Amino acid sequence: MGDYNAEEVAILSALASAVRALTDSMDSRLIPDAGTNIAYAKQKARMPSDVAAVQGRIVRLGGRVHPVGDVAFGASDHVARIVLSAMRHDPLVRCAANIRNCVPAVQSLTDMFFEVGEFDRAREPPGITTMDWGTDFCCRDGVPDAIIDHGAVGKEAMIRILGEDPEDVVKKINNLSTRIKRAR
Repeated sequence: MGDYNAEEVAILSALASAVRALTDSMDSRLIPDAGTNIAYAKQKARMPSDVAAVQGRIVRLGGRVHPVGDVAFGASDHVARIVLSAMRHDPLVRCAANIRNCVPAVQSLTDMFFEVGEFDRAREPPGITTMDWGTDFCCRDGVPDAIIDHGAVGKEAMIRILGEDPEDVVKKINNLSTRIKRAR
């Protein structure tokens, strides 16, 4: 794997395995129009280049989950900023993914007893990004399992799933997928 150190190789390997697991079992209806990404940060990450994610995101293609590119450091700014913000509250929470905000997913979060935070973009102060502000707002009393963003004009509503590592985040997404598939 190129000129990567041991931590970076482990991060890229874990993230690539997570992407394969999502491809195999994630319900494609959980992929938002903007696409899904999953990001995993180095232990002492400080900037988006310290966070690996999927290049080009994960999209819905013919009703199936399809990663557009490989995993790489610096591949996501949005989801990387979610991870970096969460890490300021709990350095063990180094992974996040975004999924579609839909009634079945929100209801399943509640049914599964996930710790959930949510925010309203209308309350966002000027001069700060939604990823930073929304995550910080929801993590004041600890990092939740999921953060619900209700969206705004021109901004798609999303759910961010957070966890310590890609395996944790994929498990949560796949549990949501299973519940949603059963509810059809």
